Amino acid sequence: MDTMTTTFDLPDSPLELAHLQDAVAAKLSSVSLTSMTDDDVLRTADVLERSHRRSDGVDARLYAEVSTRGAYRKAGAQTPGKYLTAVLRLGLGASKRRVAAALAISPMYNYSGDQLDPTLPATAAAVADGDLSVDHVSEIVAVIDEIPAAIPAEDKARAEQELAELSRQLTPEGTREVGRRILAHLDPDGSLTDDADRARTRGFAIQPQDKRLMSKIRAQLSPSLRAKLEAILTLWAEPGMNNPDDPESPHGTAYGADAEALAAARERDTRSQSQRNHDALEAMLDHLLANGALGDSVALPSHLVVTASLEDLENRAGVAVTATGTRLPVTDLVDIAADATPWLEVFEDQSSQILHLGRGKRLASLAQRLALFGRDRGCTAPGCTTPWSRTQAHHMPDWQDGGPTDIDHLGGACGGHNRSVSTKPGGWETTVLTSGPFKGRVGWRPTGSNQPWKVNHSLQPEKLLPAIRATKSGAAVEKWLSCRIPAPPPGPPGPAGVDVVRNPA
Repeated sequence: MDTMTTTFDLPDSPLELAHLQDAVAAKLSSVSLTSMTDDDVLRTADVLERSHRRSDGVDARLYAEVSTRGAYRKAGAQTPGKYLTAVLRLGLGASKRRVAAALAISPMYNYSGDQLDPTLPATAAAVADGDLSVDHVSEIVAVIDEIPAAIPAEDKARAEQELAELSRQLTPEGTREVGRRILAHLDPDGSLTDDADRARTRGFAIQPQDKRLMSKIRAQLSPSLRAKLEAILTLWAEPGMNNPDDPESPHGTAYGADAEALAAARERDTRSQSQRNHDALEAMLDHLLANGALGDSVALPSHLVVTASLEDLENRAGVAVTATGTRLPVTDLVDIAADATPWLEVFEDQSSQILHLGRGKRLASLAQRLALFGRDRGCTAPGCTTPWSRTQAHHMPDWQDGGPTDIDHLGGACGGHNRSVSTKPGGWETTVLTSGPFKGRVGWRPTGSNQPWKVNHSLQPEKLLPAIRATKSGAAVEKWLSCRIPAPPPGPPGPAGVDVVRNPA
């Protein structure tokens, strides 16, 4: 790194310094770099990298101030994390890294208002010197979190100091490797790790879908969960069992399965162990769903709920969206509908006009929530990414102020944003827009302001694309469904409504 320093007469105001830094960055982005010598290019890159790393520390400290003061509420955010994602528009990964960095290297305050030293003081000093980035901090935090609770505090502090100093000369990957060596030195045979350590680090997280709509899983399984899972997979993932590509494959557990059928299916089975584990897990979930594991609740998480556009249905292509935010190929929709209690809602493309609402059961209150799910996809507050399965039906105006429980006076809102709607200063006001490009969607703005209404694009970015003409025909949906799914024998008439026809059992 370039060690040359230049002294300037700078203001003491953090805000003035931030404006100055922004002005410098703007100027740097516009000046020509072609006239620089090779040495100047390298020195400039070194100086800017050190500046970026110092800025990581400033970002962490600013986040700590925003959180401690509760200033995020003035920006319209419900939590400090939502401030990062909804107001500053950081990605989830960058947001998590900044929060973790703030907890590790920013001074905190106790309940008396006294300032405390950073949790990782040596790491904080290295960031302030411009030697470590937020990626280094993430690796150091991960190592420190893995140190068993039985290790004495002074040994843990010494490990942090050594790791921070060594990392000044390392990449984040190098920090990770050195961290592994330090952990091996502190607990060489794992004997100091106890149940509390294992419970603290347990977890199961489904990662975002990729462009192929596939999802990775990141998990830390406790010994007991692993033992139970292995016991189940031994019988459900046996070669020949639960093969979706083999209609003659036995389903369920291998225990008690027809021996001849299983032997024949085993001969035809070309799947890897990993693929068999996947198919076994899906078969187990099918078994749970088919046997009422979700109960009879009218809440949306208890149902398979899908929304799709009319154009995608007519073209037998595209992607539908479930209440939990999962994207589902339209070609898979009908197959799943044959085995679950499906709710399918169809919209005019690029608008919020409901063309069709098919119901698996005739429950009016649930039907209203379904209609809202299809229109809103989740919380309607700008920048919020809470999926519909974790939202509430928000009244406009508020129910206690006489707001009716009608579909054109309801919208989706997470708990925090639902409570933020208020007639008092600092609150939010909402309405269903009656005109403009986002007609039919829920608009938000600070209470008492004349600011333009804002809608949430985070869950429906495709609505920002130019409108695509759609066929306004609900009959087309019924025609498409009837071609794909045989209708059951006619039964006695029921309450008004349109039912999605399901494959007979």
